[in-house]
Amino acid sequence: MHPHSTLSRRERQIMDILYRRGRVTAADLVRELPGDPHSSTVRTQLRVLEQKGHLRHEEEGLRYVYLPAVPRHAARRSALRHLVETFFGGSTEKVVAALLGREGSRLSDEELDRIAELITKARKEGSR
Repeated sequence: MHPHSTLSRRERQIMDILYRRGRVTAADLVRELPGDPHSSTVRTQLRVLEQKGHLRHEEEGLRYVYLPAVPRHAARRSALRHLVETFFGGSTEKVVAALLGREGSRLSDEELDRIAELITKARKEGSR
């Protein structure tokens, strides 16, 4: 997958369905996508996603079955890395500050404790 390729809203919807279901046909997507998309449009979007390296297909009889090209955790990591570089100048500190600034007031004590544990673990691993 190209780490800096961006996905349109519809492409993200397709990938969300694909990751949730694991394997889909174009007909499956036409049924599940919001907004009553046309079959030929969905097929075109699938070809584009395949060219971008996000998915691949297998032939089953006369139909194509689409699968993610990379595991969700790898795609998530790549997208997060791109977001951090693009909007936060590569700074993890700025990301955490942004999350805790406005959204931090919504975090429960348990969530804050888990975040603190992650920070403690990162410190220990960084000192090795």
